Amino acid sequence: MYSSNLQAWRSIASKEGIRGIFYGWGPTLVGYSFQGANKYGFYEVFKYLYGEKMFPGMNKTVVYLGASASAEFLADIALCPFEAIKVRMQTTLPPFARNAREGWNKVVSTEGYAGLYKGLYPLWARQIPYTMVKFATFERAVTAIYDFLGKPKESFNGLQQTGVSFLGGYIAGIGCAVISHPADVMVSKLNADRKAGEGAVTAMSRIYSNIGFVGLWNGLPVRILMIGTLTAFQWLIYDSFKVSLGLPTTGGH
Repeated sequence: MYSSNLQAWRSIASKEGIRGIFYGWGPTLVGYSFQGANKYGFYEVFKYLYGEKMFPGMNKTVVYLGASASAEFLADIALCPFEAIKVRMQTTLPPFARNAREGWNKVVSTEGYAGLYKGLYPLWARQIPYTMVKFATFERAVTAIYDFLGKPKESFNGLQQTGVSFLGGYIAGIGCAVISHPADVMVSKLNADRKAGEGAVTAMSRIYSNIGFVGLWNGLPVRILMIGTLTAFQWLIYDSFKVSLGLPTTGGH
């Protein structure tokens, strides 16, 4: 067990080189690319569907929460297999697989396709609240920033609007990191330590008895830094893409 994240990075780098730190990047890239495309795309669909068609006049925050929850529910179905492979690659010795393709084949051959989804429920428990906070906080943060600036969104150019998106994304990312961290720890533990035939609730109870409440918060400061920066850049990239298509940036309406 490492005493800190910095000590862990140094130890891994000294033994395995820089490659060891980035081990598991393949399933991470593929999985979160699929998830991101589905999440942002379906969010726009559900926000329009709920806010304009099904429940016109509904409180905007409620619309943001409902749309983001619905989008994440679908997006996680695409993410879950690759998240399971990534966690096994990073938490087992000797390494479970060398790449995503090998990991996929090994899981399917030994556990069937159900093995790729045994972490789906805790993944939903982690990602749905995370995404609800991410989108609702972002939308409200962007609105608050424009209110603070004292000018309507339309009076700013595309570059300035994407700058607001970046700041709003960082604010949202901090909230996301805090609310999702315990479930993220549990998902990692489940994928690495769940016994064959063991139910999800039984496995979570056993794991919690071993790590306790404090153990669910291990690594939170690093997660805040990582998720805050990641979320900020996600919104920057997404809204820059929208601006390049002649579409308005997200939020601030």
